[in-house]
Amino acid sequence: MKIDTTVSKHIGRDIVISLFIYALPIVTVYLYFLFKGETPWNSDLHPQAAAPALFHFIEPAFKNLRSWGFIVIALVVGIFEFALGLYDNKWTKTERAIDIVCFVAPKVLLVPITGYFSLKLLPLLLPGLANYFSWVPFWAGVFIIAVADDLTQYWYHRLHHQVHFLWRFHRTHHSAPYMGMAMASRQNFIYTVFFSQIYLTATLIYLGLGYAALFVTVLKTLITLSAHSSIAWDKPFYKYKILHPIAWVLERFISTPATHHAHHADTFDDGVGNYKGNFGNMFFLWDVIFKTGIITRKFPKSYGIKFYKQEEWYAQFLWPFFKSKKEGSELAADGPEVGDAEIPNSLATA
Repeated sequence: MKIDTTVSKHIGRDIVISLFIYALPIVTVYLYFLFKGETPWNSDLHPQAAAPALFHFIEPAFKNLRSWGFIVIALVVGIFEFALGLYDNKWTKTERAIDIVCFVAPKVLLVPITGYFSLKLLPLLLPGLANYFSWVPFWAGVFIIAVADDLTQYWYHRLHHQVHFLWRFHRTHHSAPYMGMAMASRQNFIYTVFFSQIYLTATLIYLGLGYAALFVTVLKTLITLSAHSSIAWDKPFYKYKILHPIAWVLERFISTPATHHAHHADTFDDGVGNYKGNFGNMFFLWDVIFKTGIITRKFPKSYGIKFYKQEEWYAQFLWPFFKSKKEGSELAADGPEVGDAEIPNSLATA
């Protein structure tokens, strides 16, 4: 497992900072109840905290959005992108096969895995703790999950760029020479199965934070989908001076098309692309805190990876179980960990 020495020092420092960030929501909730003179965690009873009335009204929509609603949104936006010609005829037969398999297969194959984890393993791993934190207020649950979920995903994503051994499990997401709904779910299956964020969220739901978890999941889905879309909804914020203050806050807080498209650029030398960083998923704030992000308000001219060899869909989706037949490919049987001489340094965040 190869990792740059400078990067390893930064990772050690950033992990310490992360531990404080993880603790922040919990300390905040503790101080909130301390100020009120209450200690609900000492009670043997764990009543379900009430969600806002508005949430109960929109809960059915949230639940549908989390399941088939997500698919509908992705398809509608994808069709709109094609109608505008935003894919520049780059969605070839090979790319279509990869995107469709990566979009459909996990939604079918991961259901039994996550179901088994939630229904069978969690009661064994955390006996007697079902709904243990159900007393946590809705707003506090959202705060806790938003931080725990997205910061964990930030690290999962970042390490797959900075640890050479892990890169090939994430490479499929970066092989797309375009941005849009078609490639938003484009991932190697192993990357998806071991996606720690999935199990963390399931655990928090088991512990009694279901409403908050549902809210965060839907909010995160909308933000990450829009950040991958080829529809640059953030451009008006950069164009009109009156909106610049909003843009300044927005682009430092959440992932926008400009900041996330930069992460998918095929170069780092133009001052716009930043596949060395911009790792944030829902929150770009992590990149600001850990200094792994750049903000230019510009969009890359090209996407993907320079050494892409248009590997077979089965190799991109199921490596290392199935290897590519493309000579010199990272996914080939004798392929390198990283595809060309420039990338080992490029994977290392400055």
